[in-house]
Amino acid sequence: MSDTNIPDPQTTSESNESFEDILSQYEKSHSRRAEDGSKQLEGTVVAVSAESIFLDIGYKSEGILPLTAFPGAGEVPKPGDKFPVSVKGRDPEGYYQLSRTKVSRPTDWSALEQAFAQKATIMGTVTSVVKGGLSVDVGVRAFLPASRSATRDAADLEKLVGQEIRCRITKLDVTDEDVVVDRRAVAEEEERVVKERRYSEMTEGETVRGTVRSLTDYGAFVDIGGVDGLLHVSDIAWGRISKPEDVLFVGQEIEARVLKIDAEKRRISLGLKQLQPDPWGSAAEKYRAGERICGTVTHVMDFGAFVELEPGLEGLIHVSEMSWAKKVRAASDFVKPGETVEAVVLGVAPAERRISLGLKQALGDPWADVAQRLAPGRVIDGVVTSLTKFGAFVQLSEGAEGMIHVSEISAEKRINHPQEVLQVGQSVRAQVIALDTERRLIRLSMKQLVPTSLEEYIAEHNHGDVVTGRVLDEAGDRARVELGEGILATCRIAAPSPAIAEPASPGKADLSSLSAMLQSRWKGSAGNAPSKPEAVHVGQIRSFRITNLDPAAKKIELELVS
Repeated sequence: MSDTNIPDPQTTSESNESFEDILSQYEKSHSRRAEDGSKQLEGTVVAVSAESIFLDIGYKSEGILPLTAFPGAGEVPKPGDKFPVSVKGRDPEGYYQLSRTKVSRPTDWSALEQAFAQKATIMGTVTSVVKGGLSVDVGVRAFLPASRSATRDAADLEKLVGQEIRCRITKLDVTDEDVVVDRRAVAEEEERVVKERRYSEMTEGETVRGTVRSLTDYGAFVDIGGVDGLLHVSDIAWGRISKPEDVLFVGQEIEARVLKIDAEKRRISLGLKQLQPDPWGSAAEKYRAGERICGTVTHVMDFGAFVELEPGLEGLIHVSEMSWAKKVRAASDFVKPGETVEAVVLGVAPAERRISLGLKQALGDPWADVAQRLAPGRVIDGVVTSLTKFGAFVQLSEGAEGMIHVSEISAEKRINHPQEVLQVGQSVRAQVIALDTERRLIRLSMKQLVPTSLEEYIAEHNHGDVVTGRVLDEAGDRARVELGEGILATCRIAAPSPAIAEPASPGKADLSSLSAMLQSRWKGSAGNAPSKPEAVHVGQIRSFRITNLDPAAKKIELELVS
């Protein structure tokens, strides 16, 4: 028989020895894996990064420990430092995940009961996804509800299979061997510890790095190392921003300044624009009163329009500074958002963050040459722009209006309201009778241009003419004389008349006085000596000589002839 089928003793011995070695190594590695979470290892710091600490724990791969495990500001270790750690598992990169606290893995029901009573954190391995959650090996089979897994969806549940997790027993029934664990409570507690450490470490005015986690209409939430800070839309940029998403996006890494920390309400306010120079700091040097500027209308209110001069710097054009010619009731009637306008700087107040602008000033002041164009006595043409109870406003030129008082509209009849004669939009001719450039007032008159009977009377008579008139009244050494209908004059008399005024009906001549006057003239012409003039009485018709004619003042002065 051939010896080919007989195993070689040496070969058999080598094969058995190799298998035994492999089995031994496998058992050692698995037993160590089971014990890693329950025993403390001494780790030596080999490197420190911005977020993690790398330690040599005696394994082929290094262990990794987050900086959040050191809540104190001065506790961060240095390379070479040693301290005890526990192994929680391994991350996708192959590093052992470590913990500073000793986390046990129960090995029997008594250990489970003790962990349940003490609400201790234990280690478990997720074995599979089951209906409603996960199956976890914590020494015995335990159930982890999906709602307490600290995951968001089913896909995240699948990723936990095969991983070691930290959890807490929330239900334990030894008789039915029913165990329920909670991972979310542990995660929330760890998150709370991280947040407390961050709140204690951060200070107002500090610059921090973070990642944009979400965007809203009013701002952005930024993760700054385990806690969220609110970056309000008004603190994103010095310029006006409508929506945060116009500038930021989710996942973007940014640097921001801590503006305010409210530890009680767990709120942190962040600012992005505060890392840039404030444009108002140099506004007074860059923009001076009287200078012309160009800007874009950003938004319009009833009282005015805001114009962006540069990012973060806006000026206001008040409605009163938009037009010389008309009264602007709403700024939207004159300018629109997005429109580019030219304006004049009226004032700069950096402390109040305010720049006043004028739109009408860029067109030139129509009152600059009003004194030359509209001097008193000048006859002008204009259009009635508005009517009030006391008069009518007339536009004379762009930005210059005059007012015709109700008493200056007509000389023929009494006007109670301008609308009896005028209407808005009507073209009229008037004369400038007064001008006040400081108060920007122009007084006009229409009746001054209409000839009157008095003007005609003055035009038809000369100085020295003898005329006849009726004495209306007397006061002291002067008397008021009616020369015709609506034509009045004043006469200087030698002395007041002691005689009592003779009754006379208005409008009727005193025939006896006229007869005596004619008789006296007849006798005088016959050569008799001139007699002393008869005393003046109210109602008398007498002869007077014109001593003064003043067409401008429309005034006539007389002296008594007989």
